[in-house]
Amino acid sequence: MKKTIVALKGVDKWYGNNHVVKNLNLEVAEGEFLTLLGPSGCGKTTTLRMIAGFEDASAGRIEVQGESVDEKEPYQRDVNTVFQSYSLFPHMNVFDNIAYGPRIKKVPKEQIERDVEEMLRLVQMTGYEKRKPDALSGGQKQRIAIARALINNPRVLLLDEPLGALDLKLRKQMQIELKRLQRKLGITFIYVTHDQEEAMSMSDRIAVMKDGVILQLDKPTEIYNRPNCRFVADFIGESNILSGVVTLAEDDLLTVQTQSGTVKTKGAGFEKGEEIDISVRTESLSCSAEPTEEFCIKAKIRDFTNMGTVTKTSLILPDGKEIRMSTFEQDPNLSEGQEVYVSWKPEKSTPIHRDKKEAESCQ
Repeated sequence: MKKTIVALKGVDKWYGNNHVVKNLNLEVAEGEFLTLLGPSGCGKTTTLRMIAGFEDASAGRIEVQGESVDEKEPYQRDVNTVFQSYSLFPHMNVFDNIAYGPRIKKVPKEQIERDVEEMLRLVQMTGYEKRKPDALSGGQKQRIAIARALINNPRVLLLDEPLGALDLKLRKQMQIELKRLQRKLGITFIYVTHDQEEAMSMSDRIAVMKDGVILQLDKPTEIYNRPNCRFVADFIGESNILSGVVTLAEDDLLTVQTQSGTVKTKGAGFEKGEEIDISVRTESLSCSAEPTEEFCIKAKIRDFTNMGTVTKTSLILPDGKEIRMSTFEQDPNLSEGQEVYVSWKPEKSTPIHRDKKEAESCQ
């Protein structure tokens, strides 16, 4: 098991009466790509800034390589930060921007030249040494900002929405390049974003945050397939969420009565009579003109939307709730306004407890 390189222990952050980070406990392994994911205002950037040393924790302890950094200045923490705004020096060329950190540390000139050359090669920007930032594209500026951070050989690289200012195509390209770079160098990345697709494609683990609390911390596939609360199910990917009451619990197979009919799902630790939510991914839904044997609920097709790679079908349940189904192709036997039957494999859905504590934190 890899050792912990960054640890937050009972960390709180207050801004006046605003409690933005609440008793946060987190361990990040050496060489890990961990993403803090959540909506604006959830505390993810504040958490990153406390690790970097740009904000002081109101309570708790932050450790880097097993040592407290609470009393250390940002430059003493062996971490570097890459911001969305790049923060390049406009009056300096690319070479001087990257060389700035080593020069401050009095690194010999010959070593700086070798290191800058290596960084430019790593970020595929060889030949751009003499250009000024205003002569670079957004993606090129981002690469230089990353090179400037990496030349200091940080044990941890903190990235605060670094791709947020890029267009969609370039953003996806940079996601791939960043992940490849991280794997090649073996540096620990702590990455902040509100973009769930970005988090899913890049991360070893994701910490989903809401209101200053980590609701779920796990591998991307586990968070996607097994969300632990309604908020995570709704925030990650595209889900249909149905509410109901368990009428039968046989081992891990649950029969649930919803307002639109009786359905089935699989999950352990649920009891008869318990109120639960069921999360079903849009790609897990099936729709047919005839009822299926195991279970199905009636619906009416509202419309179809072609998204290029998939077709999304909007369906209206008997209680008026709208759900969606994603398929690679539109079924030629189905049409708008048609009465159909909707079902899914029980193991392709996730039952979620609705106890008081979870309902309050995951609404």
